[in-house]
Amino acid sequence: MQERLQFYIDGKWVNPVTPKTIDVINPATEEPFARISMGSKADVDKAVAAARKAFETWSRTTREERLALLQKVIGVYQTKYEEIAKAISMEMGAPMWLSKAAQAATGMGHLAEIVKILKDYPFEEKRGTTALVKEPVGVCGLITPWNWPINQIVCKVAPALAAGCTVVLKPSEVAPMNAMLFADVLHEAGVPPGVFNLVNGDGPTVGEAMSAHPGIDMMSFTGSTRAGVAVAKAAADTVKRVAQELGGKSPNIVLEDADLTKAVSGGVMQMMTNSGQSCNAPSRMFVPKTKNDQAIAIAKATVEKVKVAPPDSPESTPGVIGPVVSEVQFNKIQALIQKGIDEGATLVAGGVGRPEGLNRGYYVRPTVFANVTNDMTIAREEIFGPVLCMIPYETEEDAIRMANDTVYGLSGYVQSGDIEHARKVASRIRAGNVHINGAGGDFSAPFGGYKQSGNGRDKSLHALEKYTELKSTLIRLR
Repeated sequence: MQERLQFYIDGKWVNPVTPKTIDVINPATEEPFARISMGSKADVDKAVAAARKAFETWSRTTREERLALLQKVIGVYQTKYEEIAKAISMEMGAPMWLSKAAQAATGMGHLAEIVKILKDYPFEEKRGTTALVKEPVGVCGLITPWNWPINQIVCKVAPALAAGCTVVLKPSEVAPMNAMLFADVLHEAGVPPGVFNLVNGDGPTVGEAMSAHPGIDMMSFTGSTRAGVAVAKAAADTVKRVAQELGGKSPNIVLEDADLTKAVSGGVMQMMTNSGQSCNAPSRMFVPKTKNDQAIAIAKATVEKVKVAPPDSPESTPGVIGPVVSEVQFNKIQALIQKGIDEGATLVAGGVGRPEGLNRGYYVRPTVFANVTNDMTIAREEIFGPVLCMIPYETEEDAIRMANDTVYGLSGYVQSGDIEHARKVASRIRAGNVHINGAGGDFSAPFGGYKQSGNGRDKSLHALEKYTELKSTLIRLR
């Protein structure tokens, strides 16, 4: 049993003000493998005080000084890469192949990208006798989720530090071990005391204290829409900036001119990646009604090849999925699968219960529903598991209308044999990101959503700008 019972505040690991611990559960075994402390408002106060003190000097560092430090962070991160990947696999169930190739890799990707951006970022622009200056926003409170943990931590921490801000991080208490390893990385790289602080805890306690804290100038939150609303409400009294990346129910429109086999099979596999635990997962697949039966057959053949196995199993090779993160998530997914059956959707594959041969661990059967209507519960709610909804459409206009008929707007997907045709459809999807023909992610592209999927952007140049304030300096020459 690992024990990491301290918080990282003001450059050192310190004991919580009031001792209180929880176990970290390995979702593959349902057994605890680590124990952490849960923080309180008093711990947040200490972290904020350290961050405010450090801001006075860190905010005045040069671009070159911040670049040098971030490059040291990259070097140390590389030495702890395997350890971070293993921690992520154990705490949230990602197969080791995925944890190494994608989960831990995103941390490196964000660090490299922000270094590239910072080298040439225009912090000052002169317009005649007026200077427009971008200055650090101040102390930033960062709350991150469990599904892509180091990804969300680094894509917030790196641009905040690059901009000259100091931070207080609350990682998910469900998957906190990778965050504590990242704190070790920053410490070893020589990040000055108080510039980065970490307090573990839950949303109603530590998250609430951070969001309402008058010493925090900005909150950046990634998680559920419900929790995002709570952060925004708590932050309102202090009029701090709030940036949010929230839930999604992303449409995947397969157009008439698409390669049906490639589009459907690719959509199924993308939905199953990370056990469906991605906020931008293509969870609603719209298929032409004239090709519905053929699309269902392709989806069935594809999903039946998806293997579920323990994260550290020799069988856990690319394409294999692991468990979902927790008992809470498992029960939620099971209830929604049953709801889909009860509401009359066609169960193509999967269903309730664990996959055959896996009697322990939070494993979910890879599931595909067909003949779903856009008003069914499974088409409205974010399931956050390996569950795909296939929705037939009559016309392209119907597909676009149903795609946008959701409270969410994080991502969209379009499949077509004609790129210009796909672009036209993509332009009508109300979402912050649209992927055409299976295009993957891009570290230089901003990430965030419309509507109840949030506001503001992570990643890229736009993330760095999110952590800045714009000052106009006007000069009278005589």
